[in-house]
Amino acid sequence: MECKVRWIDGMSFVAETGSGHLVTMDGAPDGGGRNLAPRPMEMVLVGTGGCTAFDVVLILKRGRHAVTGCEVKLDAERAAEDPKVFTRINFHFIVRGRGLKREAVERAVKLSHDKYCSASAMLAKTAQLDYSIELIEEP
Repeated sequence: MECKVRWIDGMSFVAETGSGHLVTMDGAPDGGGRNLAPRPMEMVLVGTGGCTAFDVVLILKRGRHAVTGCEVKLDAERAAEDPKVFTRINFHFIVRGRGLKREAVERAVKLSHDKYCSASAMLAKTAQLDYSIELIEEP
């Protein structure tokens, strides 16, 4: 895996991923940024949410569960001193489907965080990770 990050101006950067996609990042105004794009650490959190949501949907689909939607809301705290690593992250999964069993969703979340999600495995080195699940039955 590779990427290239290039400084644009001010505190704005554009990243090109190895798969050919572009992502823009910017700093907060108090750090010289113009608040035009997500902060780099927000991108870490976004990537972690995407990684675990991907796993949960894939695991449920492979188990032939009727999943119709999945979102994960992440709420994180960071250390007060540099390096300002994440110290706590709460993952709240909202999973929609027809006839989904809580046990199946809990298993998918646990497998993601214990075995498959590389991003949360890395963040678990500095942060306490907590999870909650909300199931919504769809007609």
